[in-house]
Amino acid sequence: QVQLVESGGGLVQAGESLRLSCASSGQSFTTWATAAMAWFRRAPGKEREFVARINWDGSDTAYADSVKGRFTISRDNLKSLLYLQMNAAQPADTAVYYCAQSQDFSDYAEYDYWGHGTQVTVSS
Repeated sequence: QVQLVESGGGLVQAGESLRLSCASSGQSFTTWATAAMAWFRRAPGKEREFVARINWDGSDTAYADSVKGRFTISRDNLKSLLYLQMNAAQPADTAVYYCAQSQDFSDYAEYDYWGHGTQVTVSS
């Protein structure tokens, strides 16, 4: 059974940095290493929104306009880990952050697996 577990959330001040991690288990190395991965977030009272995605080998990434230039998505396939480096955090970044896995890197990808989320709170 595939599991994605996020960690690294917490409370930070505006302007500070935070790194989220997503650990995968219950799947073969090949399945993980060929999958596209993404981060989404859901802020209080809002719909879930796309944050960033990365292709299987990390050579291609995409970001929401709201985080472009501040957040960096990366992955370590040997360790089955996905990361989201959040720099210059803003109160508007406060949300529960989820990692997700797909076999498709496109804008219209459907995500087969989701983590349970990690809370990020940015105070002003």
